[in-house]
Amino acid sequence: MSIGEMLAATVPMARTLNLEFLETGADKAVVALPDQGDFHNHVGGPHAGAMFTLGESASGAIVLAAFGAQLSRAVPLAVRAEIAYRKLAMGPVTATATLGRPAADVIAELDAGGRPEFPVTVEIRREDGAVTGEMTVVWTLRPHA
Repeated sequence: MSIGEMLAATVPMARTLNLEFLETGADKAVVALPDQGDFHNHVGGPHAGAMFTLGESASGAIVLAAFGAQLSRAVPLAVRAEIAYRKLAMGPVTATATLGRPAADVIAELDAGGRPEFPVTVEIRREDGAVTGEMTVVWTLRPHA
């Protein structure tokens, strides 16, 4: 099962929005939100909540790609998130997530008995390439008790 399939199977909101997981690697994750009238705002573009879910889902995809081998000993959890809406989004939008800290450093902290936190940055773009939103999601790997 791919990371996109796993997220769609385990996260109902990702299924609800019909998110498309275009790339899910440990270095970059790219997720698309198709243009769907049911998820529009008052000006005809994607609703802010749908864009937030898109960005958070892209961040979750890269976390699973980078740290999937650690799932037997830790659960990834979003700790906090911040989003800035930069330009009007219209039509389909795509979120690109990148890790803000080397995965090896996060794993080393987990190995040392810590509960590492690490940021994932996300850019949300329209089809014309304009950045419509910027997001940071801080994740942790919580060791199993």
